[in-house]
Amino acid sequence: MSNVPVEVRGLVKAYEANRVVDGVDLTVEEGDIYGYLGPNGAGKTTTLRMMLGLIRRDGGSVRLFGRDPAAGIDALQHVAGFVESPTFYPYLSGRENLEFLGTLDGGVSRRRIDEVLDQVGLLDRSRDRVGTYSLGMRQRLGIAASLMRSPKLLVLDEPANGLDPAGMRDLRTLVSSLPEQGVTVMYSSHLLAEVEEVCNRVAIVNGGRISFEGRLDELRASFDSPYRLETGDDERALVAAKASGTNGARIENGALWLDASPEVIDRLTVTLGRAGIPIRSLARERRTLEDLFFQLTEEAA
Repeated sequence: MSNVPVEVRGLVKAYEANRVVDGVDLTVEEGDIYGYLGPNGAGKTTTLRMMLGLIRRDGGSVRLFGRDPAAGIDALQHVAGFVESPTFYPYLSGRENLEFLGTLDGGVSRRRIDEVLDQVGLLDRSRDRVGTYSLGMRQRLGIAASLMRSPKLLVLDEPANGLDPAGMRDLRTLVSSLPEQGVTVMYSSHLLAEVEEVCNRVAIVNGGRISFEGRLDELRASFDSPYRLETGDDERALVAAKASGTNGARIENGALWLDASPEVIDRLTVTLGRAGIPIRSLARERRTLEDLFFQLTEEAA
């Protein structure tokens, strides 16, 4: 058995002439909180379904801890999670649903059920029928059901659906704590701010192909970030910036924006000082994951 939770190579799924997944490569390392991102229709959910053996793949290979899920259920021994929305019996309580699922999985103790219900903040509603639960509560119950079997790999597809801000905060805290408990997380979502908060590595899929895979800091480093400069005279500073060799210098939202190397910025600050133009602030903007995501996907389009 391999220690690598997920190894996907050349994964393909086609419906007639349409390749919805077209040669996807993914590697999820032990201890990762791995964000899997893409616009609607990019092939995220289809990839997860093939990865878990829920649908047949048309090409490529999948290994979960070194085992192929297409070869048998044993490959999912250390894997749990849900794709799209988790489904429960609405006429049973949350606890009864977990007890039933635990029975199918060989039996789970009452103490373990209490632990996972407490982890997701549903212990006080565990005796209520699931039919009375909100969408966010059903999402949290799905996470509780996944955690019951103490997985080494947890696959979550849009787990923040239906959660209010407090619920999203609690989910963020829960997911962030899982690697310390020996759980690797694969987190598919369209909520980029949430992914940025919890994930250390990401893959961005667009049109069925991977546009980027790696650490978030590597993604940011692959794009130039502009400098934001505030001065006592932005019009004169703009003239000086253009003369210093900056690209696309512009005044926007009360500041001067500069696309330039650190060396050019150094020369510009000296020029502004000699010209008597005061510098009030100078900082390099931190590109958000949302900025980078749209730049990648829109450039590809």
